Amino acid sequence: MKNKKIIIAGGSGFLGRSLAKYWSPDNQLIILSREQHINAGSITYLQWDGQTLGEWAAALEGADLLVNLSGKSVNCRYNEANKKAIFDSRTFSTQVLGQAVLAAKNPPKVWINAASATIYRHAEDHPMDEFNGEIANDFSVQVCKKWEQTFNDLSLPQTRKAILRIGVTLGSEPGGVMQPYCNLVKFGLGGQQGNGLQKYTWVHAEDVAGMMAWIAENPTLDGTFNCTSPNPVNNRIFMATLRKAAGHYFGLPAAAWMLAIGARLIGTETELLLKSRWVLPTRALQCGYNFRYPLLEPAIRNILSEMTRSSYHLF
Repeated sequence: MKNKKIIIAGGSGFLGRSLAKYWSPDNQLIILSREQHINAGSITYLQWDGQTLGEWAAALEGADLLVNLSGKSVNCRYNEANKKAIFDSRTFSTQVLGQAVLAAKNPPKVWINAASATIYRHAEDHPMDEFNGEIANDFSVQVCKKWEQTFNDLSLPQTRKAILRIGVTLGSEPGGVMQPYCNLVKFGLGGQQGNGLQKYTWVHAEDVAGMMAWIAENPTLDGTFNCTSPNPVNNRIFMATLRKAAGHYFGLPAAAWMLAIGARLIGTETELLLKSRWVLPTRALQCGYNFRYPLLEPAIRNILSEMTRSSYHLF
């Protein structure tokens, strides 16, 4: 994808930085953020509150691609205040972006809205995809359903729309899951979590960027896609693969009760580690997307090599 005008709403977090890394050398990027940032190269930052129209809306004029990543992190305790913020940050930002797109004289050609592969139920019996996936009704699933419904309810006749249900994204940018995992391995704690049999549906950040570009450049593609590697593994294999790539051959496991205590201490939920997400990207494969990192070990080795070259002190 080259010479495009791309808007990334909520783009100052891990995934937004990852997309910017892959796209900024060849494209004009405008990132909507609640915080102030200094413009850098082809990246322009505009402030917004994710709720109300403002001067930022003018930036959508003539855009080739709008990507919405906005939403409070689910890496927190699920108390009532956090639950409300998780819902509101997703629905309000989607609604106000819809207002801006409708008001634009030359609206974005394509809008890709982020979603989550955790919309499918805890699955240890068989994989879920866009055609046979079973959707439960716990809190995280309710968030996913409401977010997607808000997006699908928007009628935007001049803008093609797509939803990406993204798996656990692995990448080298700060703020992702890899640094915490590397810290566990470094201190000998990189064993399985719980019984280790829960499926770990992952995707390399480069494939998130790749799938978004693929959808943007193929005018026949719209609707919902699972953005996940075609080869998910279980937690035990994920941790063993990470240890092997990092040169550490031993890691203490963490029982579920230990994770519950730790989650409460650091202010998160064990669901993020123990839910079995077994999701396949059936529709993307059928439509011809070629994954750059379909297998876990090459993906991890690539990410570790990038982290080693960065400011991280891994091992």
